[in-house]
Amino acid sequence: MPAVTDAPAPIGVAVVGAGGWGRNIVRACATLPGCGLRYICDVREDILAENRALYPAVAVTADLDAVLRDDAVQAVCVAVPAARHHAVAKAVLAAGRHAFVEKPLTLRADHAEELVALAERAGRTLMVGHLLLYHPAVLHVRRLIESGELGQVLYVYSQRVNLGIVRRDENAWWSLAPHDISVAQFLLGARATRVAATGRCYLQRDLGVEDVVFASVDFDNGALAHLHCSWLDPHKLRRITVVGTRRMVVFDDMEATEKLRIYDKGADVEPGYVDYANAVRIRVGDVLSPAVRGPEPLRAELAHFLDAVRGGTRPRSDGRNGADVVRVLVAGHASLAAGGAAVTVEGAA
Repeated sequence: MPAVTDAPAPIGVAVVGAGGWGRNIVRACATLPGCGLRYICDVREDILAENRALYPAVAVTADLDAVLRDDAVQAVCVAVPAARHHAVAKAVLAAGRHAFVEKPLTLRADHAEELVALAERAGRTLMVGHLLLYHPAVLHVRRLIESGELGQVLYVYSQRVNLGIVRRDENAWWSLAPHDISVAQFLLGARATRVAATGRCYLQRDLGVEDVVFASVDFDNGALAHLHCSWLDPHKLRRITVVGTRRMVVFDDMEATEKLRIYDKGADVEPGYVDYANAVRIRVGDVLSPAVRGPEPLRAELAHFLDAVRGGTRPRSDGRNGADVVRVLVAGHASLAAGGAAVTVEGAA
């Protein structure tokens, strides 16, 4: 009879920021195997009251210092507004706790680098909540690329648009683009070098908050990514298209079942052609929709974080990955302010 091994002790976790997306993190942590949810922390009394009713066995408080004084807390999930990510994550890491920080990691590149350095000095895990890197469809596309099935990936473009939610504290670029920048980096296996972004403020002109942004991002392997972000659009789209020399693939997260479609299509330049009409040969084949199965991305993401904490391994979306995304966001922000002029990403060769 095989020996029975004891399951590892749950990791003591606190969630700081339980409104908005934080509600989903609390929900996932409360039921995730190996996660011992000990604290829910928020400054808003209505959020605290809501969570006291939902999770009576979990301590609910507005006092972050009290959370960090409790030695039973090993890891903290930070889901406060983005402007507070740096301060809260810095306090968490300085207290010797592992930190999961929702996207974007920070709003400044130097703040992101400070958190990365702090985590490395403390020997603690710093992971950023780039959710789509844990989506089974995105992982499937990554495997297609690695296997060579798509050929050389030439460019990627994304559409992340909807009618709302309109925000006052960040524009459509900072709100929506982190998802697609992280996916583009992940799929291309390359670093962004330059960003050219244009946008407009239509709904909140007095605040200067862009509702729509179009951005082109150059990568150091020659690939290109184009991002369309908007909360002023008649369509609700969450779509990423990857174009390779052999095949093309579309990930449509709004599809209930067929989230991936692989197009056996392409265009080949004929060597030694004698006239323009015969220079390019178009290939048109089948369209396949593979079955993509996997856990809920948020649960997979948080399980990955706990595994990294437990085993001391590097997370897929670690702090350096998150800092790379912040640098692209900062370059795009500068390009918006410069009327669309291309801006070099900090640290790009």
